[in-house]
Amino acid sequence: MFFRSFIMGVVLAVLFAVPSFADDNLAEKVAEHPAEVEPAPEPAPETAAVTDSSVVDSVAPADPLQKGKTGIVAIDTLTVNEWDIPTSHNSLPLTLLFAIFPGGGQYYTEHYVRGGFITGIELLLLYEVTANKSYQDRRVREQTKPFQDSVGIYTQWLLHSSTRDSLEYYHEKRAEFVARVREKNDKKMEQEDLRKAETAWMYGLYLYSFFDAFGIWYNNNYRSVELKSMKTALLWSIIPGFGQMYNREFGKMGLLYMAFIGSATSIWTSQNMVEYYLDRKHLVEKESTSSEEYERVCERITYYRKNRNQYIWAIALIYLYSVGDAAVDALLSDFDNPMHLAVLPRLEGGVQALMSFDF
Repeated sequence: MFFRSFIMGVVLAVLFAVPSFADDNLAEKVAEHPAEVEPAPEPAPETAAVTDSSVVDSVAPADPLQKGKTGIVAIDTLTVNEWDIPTSHNSLPLTLLFAIFPGGGQYYTEHYVRGGFITGIELLLLYEVTANKSYQDRRVREQTKPFQDSVGIYTQWLLHSSTRDSLEYYHEKRAEFVARVREKNDKKMEQEDLRKAETAWMYGLYLYSFFDAFGIWYNNNYRSVELKSMKTALLWSIIPGFGQMYNREFGKMGLLYMAFIGSATSIWTSQNMVEYYLDRKHLVEKESTSSEEYERVCERITYYRKNRNQYIWAIALIYLYSVGDAAVDALLSDFDNPMHLAVLPRLEGGVQALMSFDF
């Protein structure tokens, strides 16, 4: 309370001191250089009253408390710094047409760095889910083939062997190669799980690229700094992404949907891996619960359960973030307006302090 009173006292003191300083400076100037100070012109005789309303309006001073205006030209004419920089390419059909290619809409609207990041990441994901994953799948199959052949050979020997010692040896060797085949199959299943998740993130990034390109076009043509209703933004944000759409933040809306699509797909694939290893666990525990394979299967079940739960928490946090982000964007939607606090001294006929607070 003391701090606020002190600040207010300083402000008022400055306001009342300005006319005095102005008068003192004028007196000093007259004393030192009397010839340089021109006498004030005598007022013209009142010959006629001004009756034209247009002339009155042009002479009348602007309202110093106008919303978004400070009355200071240097502040009121400041440019607004936006993430979506102005561009001369304002065609919506061309923006959407170029946006079919990841990053193309950003290139058309002259956002080359953003478009380059989107194109680069999209191409890397495309290479990963097609060429690299296909190569990994072929490699695992090639590595598995000798073990499958060995299992087939020892199976035939077991069927045609007549001695007990040979049966025991063939059985042990067959079980060893079966375990190797299972490991390779597990690796192939995990690679397929990762491929599906990466494909979902790739599609999500493409969706973000499309929404972001549309958002650039919209903000370039219909950017508004009018204050939006935070209550309305919260109500719209009950549906994921709709709060961002209300605030005309289409790029953020695309990011949210990318995160939702990628996380939901990762939950689904991780759950599939949990079920896959649970079936393996039931099969292996019939043979032995103290084997290395049984411990490895249990470890993989725990890993994919944790992975699934992490993505569930991620979706919940992303949803909460979308609600908070919509509310903050609505609250600060007029942030780019000039200052809404104006303290303006008037030297004509005294001092006048004007304040306007917007909440």
